[in-house]
Amino acid sequence: MRIDLRVWRQKNADADGAMSTYRVDGISPDMSFLEMLDTLNEELILKGEDPVAFDHDCREGICGACSLVINGDAHGPERTTTCQLHMRSFRDGDTIDVEPWRAAAFPVVKDLVVDRSAFDRVIQAGGYISAPTGAAPEAHATPVPKADADSAFEHAECIGCGACVAACPNGSAMLFTSAKINHLNVLPQGAPERETRVLDMVAQMDAEGFGGCTLTGECATACPKGIPLPSIAAMNKEWLRANRKTRRS
Repeated sequence: MRIDLRVWRQKNADADGAMSTYRVDGISPDMSFLEMLDTLNEELILKGEDPVAFDHDCREGICGACSLVINGDAHGPERTTTCQLHMRSFRDGDTIDVEPWRAAAFPVVKDLVVDRSAFDRVIQAGGYISAPTGAAPEAHATPVPKADADSAFEHAECIGCGACVAACPNGSAMLFTSAKINHLNVLPQGAPERETRVLDMVAQMDAEGFGGCTLTGECATACPKGIPLPSIAAMNKEWLRANRKTRRS
């Protein structure tokens, strides 16, 4: 395969960026998208040029580090992470645009790499439990209703890649925040902080500069793990309940 790439190049957070065009030949349809970028970088290095900076880690669809906007879609045309996207999803001779996440709360570090530490701070604001549960055997001794366990497991699948933010017209982090809140709030171990957690994490989300949610649904469509959009409605109910309780007290 021969692919023409239009890649966002930006030296650092303070520099202006622009799209640069590269032609990559000899691409196997079985290559992952990241392997194709590796091929491009090998060619750039041999030419003495600066390789394209992009994030990656596990390359197994688990960590979410491989976050790219491909032809305008978060993670590309398939519902998967970028590292699990293969070149057989494209055609020989295609022109592919590759850009970083576009969100005020995700400033560009270099090229395709963005700073997603805002997510870490949202989790730190309330992603904890104060009830001591001991090691795994003791923690597992606490009965958890199956419906709650299933809900917690579903929301724990969020890998924090940021596709929901990148896909949202407003750059909202509501799907990410709701997944983290709902994950802990339905479990008995997370019950003591249930009210404070939702208030603290939503407040931190707002402080980080994420946009407001308008329930357009792009976030759930872009999520590679299929976190359901109704989780936002569930989190909103938690927030309203906690807010009313705080005002009464």
